[in-house]
Amino acid sequence: MTTDTAQAPAAGPRRSIELDSGEALRLLGSVSFGRIVFTRQALPTVRPVNHVLDNGDIVIRTHEGAALTTRAGQAAGQGVVVAYEADAIDPDTHLGWSVVVTGYAHLVTDTDELARYQALLSPWVHRAMDYAVRIRPDLVTGVRLTADDGSGGA
Repeated sequence: MTTDTAQAPAAGPRRSIELDSGEALRLLGSVSFGRIVFTRQALPTVRPVNHVLDNGDIVIRTHEGAALTTRAGQAAGQGVVVAYEADAIDPDTHLGWSVVVTGYAHLVTDTDELARYQALLSPWVHRAMDYAVRIRPDLVTGVRLTADDGSGGA
């Protein structure tokens, strides 16, 4: 295995601007890829997934036997606590945005809803994805990384 040691030129200084929850969800809905974070055997677990934003909820597809399917299926009451992260950050300029949603995940059990999500959201892997998990956001945070022009204004 070789490692590419060539370094891109250093990008200029950046400024981090907090996003309101509405703008953060709008940006999250503009991409189809994110990372789900949940606990498995009391340890944090991260999985890359594709998603759809539906009426403010994040929906992902999953399969039987997946750790998230099991955890969400065992959850009673409010559901299982998860975090969901999505971003669009340019690899050269390091400018863009990042959004993190914390909320409760439940398995989608209504057959009509499940069929609708199966039509809306195609899995990336060649595997039966017969389940869907809905994340109801409780806390939505985000930042936009912009070039710092040195003016110091917000």
